[in-house]
Formats: sequence, C-alpha cells, structure tokens
Amino acid sequence: MVGGRYMHGVLAALLPLGLFGGPARPPQPPVKAPVVLFPAFHFTKLLVTVRDQTTARDCPRSGTFQDWFQNDQPSRFSQVCQDRLLTLRYRHDPSVPMSARFSEQPGVTVELMDYGSTASAPYYQAMYQRLERAGYRRDKDIRVAGYDARLTPDMGGFLERTRDLIEDTYRDNGNRPVHLVGHSNGPLYAQYLITHSSQAWRDRYIHGFTPIAGNMPGQGAMYSLLFTGQNVRDFGYPTTRENALSSALMYRSVPSTYMSAADPAIFGDREVVIHDSSTGRSYTPRDYPRLFADARLRTALRLADHYIGFVKFADRRSFPNVDVYGERGSGLPTDVGARLDDLTVGQIADPDGFIYRDGDGNQEDITNTAIRVWRAMRCHHFSLTDNPGVEHGQLPNDPALLDRLVTNLHRPRTHCS
Repeated sequence: MVGGRYMHGVLAALLPLGLFGGPARPPQPPVKAPVVLFPAFHFTKLLVTVRDQTTARDCPRSGTFQDWFQNDQPSRFSQVCQDRLLTLRYRHDPSVPMSARFSEQPGVTVELMDYGSTASAPYYQAMYQRLERAGYRRDKDIRVAGYDARLTPDMGGFLERTRDLIEDTYRDNGNRPVHLVGHSNGPLYAQYLITHSSQAWRDRYIHGFTPIAGNMPGQGAMYSLLFTGQNVRDFGYPTTRENALSSALMYRSVPSTYMSAADPAIFGDREVVIHDSSTGRSYTPRDYPRLFADARLRTALRLADHYIGFVKFADRRSFPNVDVYGERGSGLPTDVGARLDDLTVGQIADPDGFIYRDGDGNQEDITNTAIRVWRAMRCHHFSLTDNPGVEHGQLPNDPALLDRLVTNLHRPRTHCS
C-alpha cells in the first residue's frame, strides 16, 4: 500500500507535465523586449515653420518645409533657402553653457514630426516589418526616439524627452525592459543617454543595446563638409557654388558636425581628412587645430574643441554597462577626406579628389571597430558582428542582421551584482 500511494503521487506530479498522455501546459513563448529606435543622421522628420523671416530676403518670408533624408514633400523654399534658414546662430559668451549659446534664425521654429512613432523615421520600413513578423506592433512595442540632427544630445530637451519615451514604453508593455537600437549617428545619442543615466535606471529600464555602425568616435569625412557642404535630402554634394556655400555654412554652424567628426584621441594621424592642393599640406584628425587656424575658422575651432569627442565611450567610466550586440559593415571603399583646391568655403566637391580607406561605404573601419573596447565590460555581454560587403545604409535592412536582432530581443539580459 505504501508503494501504491507513492506511485499515485508520482503519476499525479507527472501528468501536468504531459507525460503518459496527460494534459500538458502549452509552451510559453520567450518574453521579447520592446524596441526604441534611434535613427541615423537626419533620418528623423523635421518640420520647419517660418514666420516673417528677414534672414534670407530673397527667400519666402513665411511658410513651412520639411527636412529629412529622402524627403519627398515639395516646398517653396529652395535648398539654398532651407540651408540658410537652418543655419544656427552662435553667441560667444563664456559665461553661458555651450549648449545655450545656439539659437534659430529669427522667425524660424523647428519641431520633431510624429515623435515616438515609426512614422517619424520612414526609412526603417524593413526593420519595422521584420519586427511585425515576430509579433511586434508599431507604436506599441516599436517606438522611435527621434532628434534634431543638427543638435547634440545635451540640447533640445533630448535627455528628458527620451527618458520619458523609454519609461512609457516600459510601462505600456507590462514593465518589460526596453532594447535600444541605433543606426549610424543614432548610437551616439543612445550612448549619451545611457551614460547620463544611473546604473539603477539602466538596470530597471534597459534590456540591451544594438548599435548598427555606430559613429562613436566620429568619421573623417565630416571635416570636408565644412568646405563643400552636403545636401540632406539625398546626401549628394552640391553642384553649384551658391548651394555649396549655403550648405557648408550650415554645417559649420551646428554642433553635431564637430561631434560627428573623427576624434584624434581615437584616430590620431592614421588618415588624411583634408589635403590643401594650394599649399601641398595634408591634415589628419590630430591636425584639426592647425586646419581650422589655416582656414581662419575661429568659431569653428571653438566648437571643435568642445564637441569633438563629445560623447564618451572609450574609457571604462563610459562603458554602457548593458548587454551590447553591435553590428558593422566592412570591405567597401569609404570616403574619409578630400583633396581641395584650397581652404575656402563653398567648393564643389570633386569625386576624383576623395580620399578612401576600408569601411562600409560611409564610415571607415576605425569608426566601426572602435566599440571593441567594450569587451572589457566587467559583466555584461558584448559582441560585434561583421557584415562584409553590406553598405552602411543597407545594414538596418539586411535580413541576416534583422534575424539576429529578433533573436537577441528574446534573450534574457545579464544580471550583474
């Protein structure tokens, strides 16, 4: 009788597990982390409203236009007018924090369109669709932390706005920690947020971080934009001197240009970013003070001294200390600098004058491998997956990369004491 009661108890315990043909508990799907995406440089839709402007008298006095990569919305404002109205004003006043020294042109306001929604960053349709196939819903557990790409992450209320978005996403999805995904310049903003939030906040709200070709130490090609400009709509170079002048002056005025330029602390003199054909002199990232002095760019030098290397990532105190699943491209010729006639503003870029090295077609190998220093994180996971031959803009659309992303979103995060 003792044995019979024992076997009855064993069977009772095994039946719920589905053994011996009894009822089984259905398998529970892995919990997936909600996603907040940080888009690339100028991949966030901006709405620019102009009221009674007098800055550019040959441009419309009032009206609106949009600013974003692949913008398909017609406007009365020419590209030159848009550049001139988006050029920031800078007031040199050492008694005022650097972030407070910039302002819009009089009569110009700029706002983020559809903030938080996937509609704010339409370039990433392939990513949204892949996540939807994995059970995600747009604007529910896929949200977008857009930003004004002219500004650095200490400006425009970025920190407060983005923390609120992440905390709301966490709460709206059953208190599930949020996975941050960034592309190109987006990881700079995500990294700034992470390292300007407490570890307790990260431990509560962050599942992990996927930087896709993150521009952490900057890139060499940004230096040449100070002389040639580049149009946001298609990232093509201006073909007229008027447009080259308006675009280059716009880039000179905005702090993100310098934040995104190759940091000599990482690059040293490993690449030439400007060659001045009139003097035969070449400049590496380490030579940027001499470059700006030779070009008589006094204000640019002040901004560069403050903003080059602005987002810290390479020292141990600036490690993200969350799980990181990095992605990069390689094996493609990548423009890192330009041979210019001289150091005057408003030059038309000569494709035959570009200086190349290996990379993903937009960012060089030095940039794309810099986060390997995070392998030294004490506890958290780190990986950096290479995608040979996949171009920078195609990385967030690449099927294999997106499959890895979905897998990583279902992984349990590391718990560190």
